[in-house]
Amino acid sequence: MAINTFARKEIKFLLNMDQYHGLMEVISEYMNPDKFCIGGKEYGIYNIYYDTPDDYLIRESLSKPYYKEKIRLRSYYSPAAPDDTVFLEIKKKIGGIVTKRRVSMTLEESDAYFRDRSKPEFTKYITEQVFRELDVFLDNYPIAPKQYISYQREAFFGKDDHDFRLTFDRKITERRYDLGLNYESYGNYIIGADQRLMEVKVSNAIPDWLVKKLSELQIYKTSFSKYGRAYQNFVKSQLEDAQQTDGRRRIYISGISMIKNNVLMNRSV
Repeated sequence: MAINTFARKEIKFLLNMDQYHGLMEVISEYMNPDKFCIGGKEYGIYNIYYDTPDDYLIRESLSKPYYKEKIRLRSYYSPAAPDDTVFLEIKKKIGGIVTKRRVSMTLEESDAYFRDRSKPEFTKYITEQVFRELDVFLDNYPIAPKQYISYQREAFFGKDDHDFRLTFDRKITERRYDLGLNYESYGNYIIGADQRLMEVKVSNAIPDWLVKKLSELQIYKTSFSKYGRAYQNFVKSQLEDAQQTDGRRRIYISGISMIKNNVLMNRSV
């Protein structure tokens, strides 16, 4: 079983196509493509996010606390077969630093783990530690599959610093039904066809060359969560339906309110 752990900063930027092409003009000077992206290729990432019945985890995340956490099941195949490898990940953000720990198993084994905590065979102690952390998470939260998110990704890593990564995501797709990795990728897009979500993933500071290029192209960081954006779109549609039903201008539903068409996330209690 493979496992990955890391701690880093993740800074996000939403680019238009002129900004994207302007940045790509200098990427090859400082970065190498991921092994799956050589020759301009990209790869797919397919996720199922888990949450509580009242969507506590994403509501808490959107309220921007100092500490937040989430759990997801990830595949690089679509649709995934029962014997395909998937990755169960627990991701935390503490004061701007992101940590991720994950274990790999087959899709069939992941179903067994969520069903009755059955674990595949493993030999590494670190794997046992991560499963212990996952067990605690599941003890604390009565979770179930709540959101599907997929996207196509280009990825690069620094020539001088392999811990420095740059990714570009497009066709970010979401749905809140057919919540299994055994289904094809389909649903609604949450960014435009003429946009790319860029993530800068660094352990230290952003390199000077990238800072200069971002300034030149007028690219500014943004707060963007794929699951968060999908959830806000879902909530807005629910609230708009409710407004049409009762005609009021303010509605409060499960920790979320909308005032004059603006969705507001309230701290979970």
